[in-house]
Amino acid sequence: MSGLNVLLVDDDDLLAKGTAKLIQRLGGHQVDITAEPADIFQRCRSQSIDIVLMDVNLPEAEWLGQPVSGADLAHILKTQPQTAHIPIILVTAYAMLTERQPLLDLSQADALCVKPITNYQDLLQLIDRLCNQRSSQ
Repeated sequence: MSGLNVLLVDDDDLLAKGTAKLIQRLGGHQVDITAEPADIFQRCRSQSIDIVLMDVNLPEAEWLGQPVSGADLAHILKTQPQTAHIPIILVTAYAMLTERQPLLDLSQADALCVKPITNYQDLLQLIDRLCNQRSSQ
């Protein structure tokens, strides 16, 4: 599946730009980057986002005056009728094996990817699989 609109949520601008470039080059997808919660919600509600790659660690992010993580933002997206259908892949460098399922349960995200991403073909296959599942429902 090519030509998807991917929203990449990451506060590390250099890493985000490198990841976006590889997803665009290898997968043919359009990638937008943000780390601002209001921007995330606005873009997802606009119906133009096919999938979200959400960094878990967003130390500067706040929503409604409270600090939030990427897992918190994923949970909000998954519990809103306008955005619940959008697949979300959490991206984290810190989740140990035993923490992964609780993190997925808490966030209601569809999958988890560990940073650093070393195999972009695997990531692109995961993106395609999740988007294909959504479109076949």
